Amino acid sequence: MKITTKGRYAVAVMLELAYNYEKDEFLSLKDISEKEGISLKYIEKIMLDLKKQDFFITSRGQDGGYKLKYSPDKYTIGEIINSVEKDLAPADCVKIDNSCEKQGICKTYPVWKDLNDEMTKYLNSKTLSDYIERK
Repeated sequence: MKITTKGRYAVAVMLELAYNYEKDEFLSLKDISEKEGISLKYIEKIMLDLKKQDFFITSRGQDGGYKLKYSPDKYTIGEIINSVEKDLAPADCVKIDNSCEKQGICKTYPVWKDLNDEMTKYLNSKTLSDYIERK
């Protein structure tokens, strides 16, 4: 259930783009790297995963960079993390691709299933806008 550095940084990058949304300007990865204290190479890897989700618009050139495609309230923290993480399940038995043979008889399965469901529900209920307002 641990969110990796990649997941945390993906949220940080998206929040940086969200803070800049109203300015309607493109942010360079170099600017994001400096503001967030994340290596440029690592941000580039993260952006490849985020790009697959069609989260932002890019522009080339001197004033180019990245900006959110939609308003910050359209992006949930859950979808951002899931775009870079394989699985956040708290136990192997509730992972997306696992079909545990003991599911029907395991006494603890409901604990891990409920925890997974609550965590997923929470992350999917929070948007970038929720955290922009808290800054």
